[in-house]
Amino acid sequence: MDILVPAAILAGLGFILGLLINVVSKVFYVEEDPAIDEVVELLPRYNCGACGHPGCKEMAISLLNKESDVMACKPIKKDAAEDLKKYLKEHFANK
Repeated sequence: MDILVPAAILAGLGFILGLLINVVSKVFYVEEDPAIDEVVELLPRYNCGACGHPGCKEMAISLLNKESDVMACKPIKKDAAEDLKKYLKEHFANK
C-alpha cells in the first residue's frame, strides 16, 4: 500500500504535464514555409554538411533566401543541380 500513493502521484503528475505539453505545443506552433520541403526534396538529402550548412534543410533555407548557390552542395549531381536551379528560378525569381 505504501508504494501505491507515490505511484499514483507520479502517474497524475505525468498525465497533467503531458496535457500541458500538448496545449503548449498547439499554442506556440510555428508553421513553416512549404517551399522549404519542396527544395529539400530536390537536394540529395545526405545531410553531409559539405555545403557549410548543418543539413539539407538549412541549405534549402539558404537557397530560398538567396544566400547560397546550388553548387555549394558538393554531392548533388549535375542534372539534379540544373533541375533545382530551374525550379528556384521558376518559383522564386520574384522574391
